[in-house]
Amino acid sequence: MRRTPGEKVTNIILPALDGGMFKLDSIKGRRFMLSFLRFASCPFCNLRMHELAKRFNEFGEGFTIVAIFDSSLENLRKHAEKHQAPFPILADEKNIFYKEYGIEHSVAGMFKGMLTRMPSLLRAMLVKGYLPLVIKGSLTTMPADFLVDENGVIQTAYYGKDEGDHLPFERVKAFSLAAKTMKAKPVSCELCSH
Repeated sequence: MRRTPGEKVTNIILPALDGGMFKLDSIKGRRFMLSFLRFASCPFCNLRMHELAKRFNEFGEGFTIVAIFDSSLENLRKHAEKHQAPFPILADEKNIFYKEYGIEHSVAGMFKGMLTRMPSLLRAMLVKGYLPLVIKGSLTTMPADFLVDENGVIQTAYYGKDEGDHLPFERVKAFSLAAKTMKAKPVSCELCSH
């Protein structure tokens, strides 16, 4: 079942790229984006990770990102370490939290992303070298992004309509820079149908 604005996040505990166990409670009191990505070698996901890591300083202090992949930690290391991300990258090989957050699967969304986002796909594979030579994880997993306030309340729930559909960077940035004195009320719910 999908998560909606106004709901509290649950404490996610997963193995992290740095070798430790990450607990979502460790960032309590901070704004963050919880981002569910696809398999570790997904070109779209690696392009997204590259952008988030490269532009992370635009988010301001007190904000972070928690990125979760449908992958084993071993496989994730092969593909995500190169990003040198200044935020936690986690492996949810058994899809425990993918299920808890209602992350969807869509064959149509997979093909839609390939067709409608061809320039991005080619840039990811040919320019950046994000080639999905080994696919460990589901091809049909759709991405999802959640903007969460200082109280652990989901303010925006964005479920991707295709494999490359993420919450626009500028919306994440605006949320990250918003005053901490804002009242905790849901900002938006991005609903889509496949």
